[in-house]
Amino acid sequence: MAQNMNTSSRFSILICVGALLLSLAARADDWPQWRGPKRDGVWRETGIVKTLKGPRMPLLWRAKVYGGYTGPTVAAGRVYLMDHPTDPVEMERVLCFEAKTGKLLWEHAYDCIYEIQYPLGPRASVSIHDGRAYSLGSMGHLLCLDAVKGTVLWRKEPGRDYRIRMPIWGIACAPLVEGELVIVQIGARDGACVMAFDRKTGEERWRALDDRCSYSAPMPIDHAGKRIVVCWTGDSIAGLDARTGQIYWRYSSPSKKWADATSTPVFSDGRLFFTGFIQGSIMLRLLPGKAAVEPAWKRAGRNERHTEALHSLIPTPIVDGDCIYGVDSYGQLRGLNASNGDRLWENLDIIPNLRWATAHLIRHEDKVWMFNETGELLITQFSPKGFQVISRSMLIDPVGRQAQRRGGVCWSHPAFANKHIYQRNHQQLVCSSLEAK
Repeated sequence: MAQNMNTSSRFSILICVGALLLSLAARADDWPQWRGPKRDGVWRETGIVKTLKGPRMPLLWRAKVYGGYTGPTVAAGRVYLMDHPTDPVEMERVLCFEAKTGKLLWEHAYDCIYEIQYPLGPRASVSIHDGRAYSLGSMGHLLCLDAVKGTVLWRKEPGRDYRIRMPIWGIACAPLVEGELVIVQIGARDGACVMAFDRKTGEERWRALDDRCSYSAPMPIDHAGKRIVVCWTGDSIAGLDARTGQIYWRYSSPSKKWADATSTPVFSDGRLFFTGFIQGSIMLRLLPGKAAVEPAWKRAGRNERHTEALHSLIPTPIVDGDCIYGVDSYGQLRGLNASNGDRLWENLDIIPNLRWATAHLIRHEDKVWMFNETGELLITQFSPKGFQVISRSMLIDPVGRQAQRRGGVCWSHPAFANKHIYQRNHQQLVCSSLEAK
């Protein structure tokens, strides 16, 4: 009997150890900056649900916020975003919430009067790195705060530290922390469209480009043994040395009406893909062994209604091998041939047929998670042959009246962190679990 008990005990221990190892193997990640840990729109966590149950997702918590387009970021058990209260005075706030409960841990507010179109709130996601939070407001206020306490470590102010040529929709590019620098597209005069500051002290380290500011976040890539920051401004696409700001290459792409560069550059297999509402699609090829590019192809329709390839405004597309998947000017979900921009297929059922229609695409394993502007979360499958919805559920209600949308809109990019999704509208921040039980 003692022998049987010992065998049973050993078997129980093995079961427990196996369960522990399986739980440790399930990967969990923060979402500390715009479009995820690597800024590439890829969600790498494991142990995630395969389908969404029910017409509406159950929420773990919700927290009150004011207007803003800033997508949440998540790091070390905290959620960060910005908003724009207007009563009793107009201000911007940087907010920090407890990720498990939604409890407000701290806020930092400063007076900020908007002189831009769509003045509902800040645009740029807060970047978290090494215990510091870097925020960039719609009028150009750049702050470095203690990520735990919310105290200001250093700040830069428009009019005092730089003179901005303000784009019509305000400053929108999420700060990029690169090595010992924080890099921003700020649109300042005197050759300072892009600026780099010491991330710890706030001292200016370099400035580059006398271009107009756009809304496209800087994207770092590794090529030809160099660390290059790709910046899509209102006048050009430039590759800058991440350490010095030296211009490696510059491709002219001036906008016809206004700076419409909003989506983030996509780097894949030695190619860089760009899409704008007016400009259409641009594919650049990086030259082997050399910090330089050459045009591969460019496609644009005759206007915003009659488009070729992809005329996207807010959403960043996906480049997957020989295919490009993205959202066109009026909500057309499209698959393209990456070699020339030819259309492979089109879907009109997921996104409203409205100007600047938006759905954010996040790759997870072999699926694409999509959050559309009506507040739905979808698990989908893309292929060269078409598009399939696997599962869908309502996450958060769109609110506000803007851009011809009476029922409101939700344009913010969600955060996928630690097996949860965090999303906001102009009234609340919500959290829902996506963990497979």
